[in-house]
Amino acid sequence: MTGRLASDVNRRSVLALMLLTIAYLLTFSSLSYAQSTLASIPENAHAKSYGDGWECDLAFRAEGDKCTAILVPENAYLTNRNYGSGWKCHHGFNEVGDAACLEVVIPADGYLDPSGKNWGCLRGYRKTGNSCEQILLPAHAYLSDRSYGSDWLCERGYREVNGSCEAVAIPENAYFDDASYGAGWKCERGFSASDDSCTAIILPANAHLDRSGNRWDCNRNFQRSKSLCVLRN
Repeated sequence: MTGRLASDVNRRSVLALMLLTIAYLLTFSSLSYAQSTLASIPENAHAKSYGDGWECDLAFRAEGDKCTAILVPENAYLTNRNYGSGWKCHHGFNEVGDAACLEVVIPADGYLDPSGKNWGCLRGYRKTGNSCEQILLPAHAYLSDRSYGSDWLCERGYREVNGSCEAVAIPENAYFDDASYGAGWKCERGFSASDDSCTAIILPANAHLDRSGNRWDCNRNFQRSKSLCVLRN
């Protein structure tokens, strides 16, 4: 029994020694790897939070195996991103030549638009080159809110003629029509346009005013024959 016990103790001692050796080798290997990794990280850089390798600290960018400081021009700020120039111009400034930020020059009667990169003109002014030119309104006109087209529109009852607003002559039994085409007026329902006047529509038997109210049609089962409505054959 004593010999067997001694043999078991000996085997356990050998096993313990082997495990201790393996643990030491693993620890030494990990330390060596960590030291080797740290030694390969350049100044102003840090190991990636995931995966292998390293990346530059904020305000620095990789150039070969080094991290160099990002040069931020006046009136700019760091973007804290690893792509692009690494900086952007402040609101109200534009990037010039990838190295400077030039202030947006706003002319008199102008304003900086929300993008911070361009400018527009105040209401009542139009953009002409690098300045804002006042819009001159003719009599009986007002500023337009349209994005395109004319800067002004004529008041109701007037229409644009060669850059001015002329009163529309509305005949009896008519009303003003602000359409951009036509005479500027339309006949009321039951009247039809005849030259510069509105004449009453005389309905023949078996007829009615059409949807426009300015013409007539024959009733069902009747057809037009000159100025009359006759039965269909």
